Amino acid sequence: MKMFNPPHPGEIIADSLEELGLGIRDLARALNVAPSTAQRLVSCKAAVTSEMAVKLSKVLGSSPRLWLKLQESYSLDKAEKTVDICDCSPP
Repeated sequence: MKMFNPPHPGEIIADSLEELGLGIRDLARALNVAPSTAQRLVSCKAAVTSEMAVKLSKVLGSSPRLWLKLQESYSLDKAEKTVDICDCSPP
C-alpha cells in the first residue's frame, strides 16, 4: 500500500517564497504573469505547465524537468485515488 502523498508544486513554491521573504505579487512580477495566476499556482488550484516549469526554473531554481515531475507525481497520485476503474478491463 502506497503511503506517500506527493505535494502539489504550489506548496513547494509557497515554502520557497516564505524562505525568500517574497509575496504573490513579487512572484507574479518575476514570472511575468498576472497576480491571479501566481495565486492559483501557490494555492494549488493550477497545475504547473511546461511553460510555467521553464519560468519557475529561472525564478526559483531547479530544472524545468523537476517542476514537471513534481506536478506529474501529484497529479498521478490524485488520479490513482479518485478515478473509478471498476468498469475497466483489458481487451
